[in-house]
Amino acid sequence: MTMTASIVKTICPFCGVGCGICLKLDERQKLVGVEPQLSHPISRGKLCDKGWSTAYAIDPENRITQPLKRIKDKFRPISWDEALLSIGDSLKAILDEAGPEVVGVISSARATNEDNYAAQKFARAVLKTNNIDHCARICHSPTVAGLKQTLGSGAMTNSASDIYKTDLIVVIGADPTENHSILGGHIVDAQRKGAQLIVIDPRVTRLAKVADIHVQLKPGSNIALINAMLHTIIAQQWHNQSFIDARCEGFEALTSNVEQVTPESVESITGVSAELVRQVAKAYSQANSAMIMYGMGITQFVSGTQNVIALANLALVCGQMGRPGTGINPLRGQNNVQGACDMGCLPNVYPGYQDATAPEVQSKFAKSWGEEVASKPGLTSLGMTKATLSGDFRGLILFGEDPVVTDPDQNHVKASLKALDLLVVAELTMTETAKLADFVLPAASFAEKAGTFTNCERRVQRISQVLAPPGAAKSDWQWLKALAEQLGSQQLSWETSEQVFDEMATLTPAYQGMTYAGLDRHQGLQWPCNQDAPMGTEILHRDSFPIGKAKLLPVRYIDIDEPADEQFPLVLTTNRLHFHYGCGSMTRKSPLLERETPAGVLFINPHDAKALQLQRYSPIGVRSRRGYLETRAMITDDVPPGLVSMPYHFKEAPSNQLTNTAQDPITKMPELKACAVSVFPLPPNQAPKTVQQLWEEK
Repeated sequence: MTMTASIVKTICPFCGVGCGICLKLDERQKLVGVEPQLSHPISRGKLCDKGWSTAYAIDPENRITQPLKRIKDKFRPISWDEALLSIGDSLKAILDEAGPEVVGVISSARATNEDNYAAQKFARAVLKTNNIDHCARICHSPTVAGLKQTLGSGAMTNSASDIYKTDLIVVIGADPTENHSILGGHIVDAQRKGAQLIVIDPRVTRLAKVADIHVQLKPGSNIALINAMLHTIIAQQWHNQSFIDARCEGFEALTSNVEQVTPESVESITGVSAELVRQVAKAYSQANSAMIMYGMGITQFVSGTQNVIALANLALVCGQMGRPGTGINPLRGQNNVQGACDMGCLPNVYPGYQDATAPEVQSKFAKSWGEEVASKPGLTSLGMTKATLSGDFRGLILFGEDPVVTDPDQNHVKASLKALDLLVVAELTMTETAKLADFVLPAASFAEKAGTFTNCERRVQRISQVLAPPGAAKSDWQWLKALAEQLGSQQLSWETSEQVFDEMATLTPAYQGMTYAGLDRHQGLQWPCNQDAPMGTEILHRDSFPIGKAKLLPVRYIDIDEPADEQFPLVLTTNRLHFHYGCGSMTRKSPLLERETPAGVLFINPHDAKALQLQRYSPIGVRSRRGYLETRAMITDDVPPGLVSMPYHFKEAPSNQLTNTAQDPITKMPELKACAVSVFPLPPNQAPKTVQQLWEEK
């Protein structure tokens, strides 16, 4: 039989936009290229540089293809049978000795909904613990908490297509041309067609440079700015009283809360003139339709949840909700971070955000699964780290995440992972976290398995298996099933990813109307999709909110945890780069993307660079209260004096060597967007040392 070349439709594995891609196979069924889906409802025939380079991310070169066992400082290849037996024995020993509270699972926003559903079920029904989390903890957990309190649902209220239906776009604490490039392109296109664009950001982002108005506020002053806008809107009677009367509660308390927060009173906090605050307040409140889009410049603060609530207050008071071109729209970072949250990969909720502490929810899942489930509260990922260091947590199963590079205070994270009795990591390649594991399992990539991803606009989309997994690699739900069986449980006894999805959809109200066939037929469906909305839901909260009336909740400005001082005179914020993604384990395999950016840089204003006698690309040391790294200076007016910025994609110089673990008390979100640092020049002829080299010298 002769093989023929083929093109298979699937979904891009990078950011939360969820673009449609086609993978091209040659006659040998080898992946030879990527192209955009011309008719895709979001990407509309376009891809960003990362999307075009997808083939490199899953290239067989340096992939993990069989289970590995650590013996001293080396990894030895072993069979799946030996790996499962050894891991199972270790888990049983820990469980027998200390119980389910000392073990847990960290799942992946890069994995499918099916993988994530299996992970939380494995934790709750097999291990009997609610210790299940994933990287949303450090990106959009305040979105889930904040919007659930105010609106009743913690997700993007509108759709990507609404960018073309709005009169005004406010982008706050987000950099979509870098991180969500296709949506960034839509925003620029919509502006050209007449929409007004306001960017609120401490940095002069690419989008800020073309915006009609750029509000360059100080890091962490979001609430002060928004409350001053609310003060102005209410004082000038620009608010939508009829919407508030019909659909909101708490307006009087909110009015009282912002009564003294005049634009003048926050000028020194925000660095924004009172006149500009009034201008932006008027533009937003008076637009026929205005949509807010935000990212981690809102969430990654000790005030993260309150920041989200403040934005919801603004949208609600102005009636910018429930209509085309309005709403509050978080831009999710990873391809399936929305889905991993939806699947219940959080310690406090089951799939569909059903309360994990509620007896009726526990009873519902126990009855459906035919198995007793975990009842005690679970730990967050950072909680597991802390518990390990205090001797109260001993075994961790982790897949598709690299917390050594992506979590705050890298030295703290490494110490905790090394202290575990058992660390199992499933990965595509040998990441910095995998290097510390006792067992490394070979994972199938998105192109080597079937399943679904849920993008930031709540669109559930099918991914197709295009290639055979290399070597002995498996889908995450498949090896979790095998491990459950090793532990004597038949809870994960599915044969296909479709069976996993169907079970999940039965138990998750917002997904109940979805099937693989329906997703294929409609190019994805947006939740909620059920008997009330069989074709899915493009816009949430059109007529009502899940909690009845929306809650207007007073919030107050909270300063950043660690402002600059004499010892550490600069504030560091983190950013992402257009050409890279996450911990870099996928994008840095592409020579096309890798050549675009040096391995780690620090963006610094010319004023600060001159004071430190730095030239462009000068080797520098950067120190915080938690760590030290070396990199090179990138001198630019894109950051204001006093603020420096670093990407976290580069393991040689990871910004999380420096970042602060101070947390939002509600969600345990660490304050990754602001910490105090000192910067100093290294000898001009001395190349910066990598973090790995610095560790070896200790």
